[in-house]
Amino acid sequence: MTYSHRSFKELADREVQGRDYQIRMNLRDGPVLVMAPHGGKIEPGTSEVAETISGMDHSFYSFEGLKPDGNSVLHIESHLFDEPHALKAVGKADVIVTVHGQLDQRDEFVMVGGLHTSLCSEIKRQLEASGFKTRPPTEGLSGMDPMNICNRGCSKCGVQLEISRKVRDSLRTNKDRLRGFAEAVRKAIQLYLAGG
Repeated sequence: MTYSHRSFKELADREVQGRDYQIRMNLRDGPVLVMAPHGGKIEPGTSEVAETISGMDHSFYSFEGLKPDGNSVLHIESHLFDEPHALKAVGKADVIVTVHGQLDQRDEFVMVGGLHTSLCSEIKRQLEASGFKTRPPTEGLSGMDPMNICNRGCSKCGVQLEISRKVRDSLRTNKDRLRGFAEAVRKAIQLYLAGG
């Protein structure tokens, strides 16, 4: 069965919450929300990365595929992502960082996109300083659409991280590397919140 959902309502009409998908979130006071809109088995590893970045102080949201296989049908494109809990969470956040899975299994890289250019630059700087390679986003993965969920917070600009499959696989098996990745992003966010 191949279909792609154009909205959460369309998805919810066909899929069963708790069996096919789940929503996990931990909303805290503070301006930052870290999201994995294609978490669980949809884009493996993205939920763990987003949750580690959020830590104990930033808000966290993850929409997660639970199916034994075929989780790609649960992928709602970022500019169409309208799950109600997510929309409520982004409406309270000033800055949103979304974590996505890029499919490349041969190369290690992170593409940093989104309309929040200053935070994008700082995240790139911190990731590279921590030993991660970054590259410019390819067409369709730039996170520049104003309707992209990363750009729908109060500031109307956010960050979209596209992490290659090879990097995600390494972060899942190497907890120290996962912590290093998360700390680099967290440091960039802290510098931004502190005014540079």
